[in-house]
Amino acid sequence: MAWPTIVKDPSGFRVPPNVRDLELARGSFDWAQARAHLDGLPDGRGLNIAHEAVDRHAVGPGAAHTAIRWLAKDGARREVTYGELKERTDRFAAVLAALGVEAGQRVFLLLGRVPSLYVAALGALKHRAVVCPLFSAFGPEPIHQRLELGEGRVLVTSRRLYERKVAGLRDRLPALEHVLIVDADAGDLPPGTLDLEALLAGVSPHYEIPPTDPEDPALVHFTSGTTGQPKGAVHVHEAVVAHTATARFALDLHPDDVYWCTADPGWVTGTSYGLVAPLALGVTMVVDQAEYDTQRWLDILEQERVSVWYTAPTAIRMLMRADDEVVAGRDLSALRFVASVGEPLNPAAVLWGSEVLGLPIHDNWWQTETGAIMVANLAAGDIRPGSMGRPLPGIEVGIVHRTGDDEHPGLEVVDAPDVEGELAVRAGWPSMFRTYLHQPERYAQCFRDGWYLTGDLARRDAEGYLWFLGRSDDVIKSAGHLIGPTEVEATLTAHDAVVEAGVIGIPDPVAGEVVKAFVTLYPGIEPTEALLRELHGFARKRLGPAVAPRQIVVSDALPKTRSGKILRRLLKARELGLPEGDLSTLEGGSDPEASS
Repeated sequence: MAWPTIVKDPSGFRVPPNVRDLELARGSFDWAQARAHLDGLPDGRGLNIAHEAVDRHAVGPGAAHTAIRWLAKDGARREVTYGELKERTDRFAAVLAALGVEAGQRVFLLLGRVPSLYVAALGALKHRAVVCPLFSAFGPEPIHQRLELGEGRVLVTSRRLYERKVAGLRDRLPALEHVLIVDADAGDLPPGTLDLEALLAGVSPHYEIPPTDPEDPALVHFTSGTTGQPKGAVHVHEAVVAHTATARFALDLHPDDVYWCTADPGWVTGTSYGLVAPLALGVTMVVDQAEYDTQRWLDILEQERVSVWYTAPTAIRMLMRADDEVVAGRDLSALRFVASVGEPLNPAAVLWGSEVLGLPIHDNWWQTETGAIMVANLAAGDIRPGSMGRPLPGIEVGIVHRTGDDEHPGLEVVDAPDVEGELAVRAGWPSMFRTYLHQPERYAQCFRDGWYLTGDLARRDAEGYLWFLGRSDDVIKSAGHLIGPTEVEATLTAHDAVVEAGVIGIPDPVAGEVVKAFVTLYPGIEPTEALLRELHGFARKRLGPAVAPRQIVVSDALPKTRSGKILRRLLKARELGLPEGDLSTLEGGSDPEASS
């Protein structure tokens, strides 16, 4: 089906867009320009994300401006000004100094969307510690894996999350020295933890950010891969240059906006665009503690007078399931720009936005590794529903084909339109990840001939719009989360009944994809409904509901190569009725039903 292009009317903009002509902006832009929008530390001491996001705004009248408008689950509200945020983050930096935490050491955050999360992240950045956000829905094993890989010295968390998910791991985490509890007043402190509020009260409210090299590590975002070992993408303080520039270009943020990014900071979107970029641009950002609820979200958009909304396709699809009159009956007149990220936005959702919200939804594309938006549909640009847009100023994108072999790798850049290939980005933008933590060889494999190879398949049309086609590996994208299948398989095979497991993503109308697992059982074990319920509970307890499989199917045998590798692509092809492709490496020959 050909979807109609949404043509923008320049006279219809309530606020003049930051980018009126993309090609003109691309031709005149350079990253030195973008750096000039930032202050840098006083006396030429370098560039620090927290200074740009907090301290430079907390002077004069700006100190009284609301930085964070926090909405608690129970209906309570709290306004945090830039001045208050400066004092709280100064104190947190001083706490780290008092604990002996050194620059470059990693501070992990395991919290829901509460003010303490934002204070800890920015305070740690002031101290030049490296911030490692964790998704609070993770189960104990993913948390352990990331804390261990990151050699976390400090963990900031809540009493409940610590007792449920971390306390049983302490003896397996020798590097973890300090656990700071943000809500210690809820009762006695768990053994081996510290009361963060008491520590904050005992230090100076003034902290001078030390000299910070723009290349100093600032953030580590963990993303799953097909090997089961999470990848820790390391970003530096220089990334703030791209965060702010791309938020101006792709999200059209202006200083007087009320902005709501629904992403959790445990996900890179919730850090880059739910913390750093909006604060660096001096806007007021809404933070909602609660999870998705249709009526609550519509209340927030209406009552908080949100002007720019950045959300996920999953949320858009859930809103589409509500009665259109419920949405259209709201006063959303403050809303002027809506964007979506996390997975491709289906064309029907883009048009639904135009029809029901009165605004098209602007898709964009980027990755944990890119650190910032690379490709987007801009406020002033026409939208081709289903396309992720065009490259932003300062970003060069190519469609490439890998050539050669491991010993003599090559790369062919495709010039012709509508040719499928791998999406690549010319290396060198400020928020490009600098390495994978402890995995330099893996990092090197991401680059070839000066291009970062994304692993995403795409095509570019004659007008330069890019269209996402899928992943070139087995990573599952569910509700914006990247899930490594091996991590799920390893957990399932830890159950006494399971011999082996194969995990794939299958289409879901709300989440994009959900995890489906195929397991084989040990001889003599019956695949009863009780066992399946037990396996579901086993996986959810260890992985958390965001990662655990939604469906588990018992199979007599899983398709494997002759070397014993489970063929996930074949599982997926059979599940979805797709062509099975080359079966020459299949164990037992080319017969697709051959037993292993």
